[in-house]
Amino acid sequence: MAISTAGIAVKGNKFLLALRNPGTSIGESWEFPGGKAEDDESPSEALIREFREELNIEIKVGKRICSGNFENNGKKYEIYGFLIDIKSENFTLTEHSKTGWFTLNEMTSLKMAGSDSQIVRSLKYLYPQE
Repeated sequence: MAISTAGIAVKGNKFLLALRNPGTSIGESWEFPGGKAEDDESPSEALIREFREELNIEIKVGKRICSGNFENNGKKYEIYGFLIDIKSENFTLTEHSKTGWFTLNEMTSLKMAGSDSQIVRSLKYLYPQE
């Protein structure tokens, strides 16, 4: 099973999401930035690379706080959600049209990528103040 990663940046009671550009299987959906690990990468290495490629920022990867499974285009994935620290909010967007900080309650009204909906459910257990 392939590995996909998601970076979970937290600021107060809000979480960083990015809106995917149209034209892909998850186009125009909000997601926790991240992506698929390549064969020679650990999940944390993949997450660092994806944030460089997609947002042009450096991150520090913390502990894995959730995981789940999903299927995309007939391929099965295991997704790992990691807490991250972002070094800057000077994003250069390549795969996304915008970013934003949202509470867990606000996320329920957003069109989320299916794999990321699992992460939101996990976060509701980990951050019950919402």
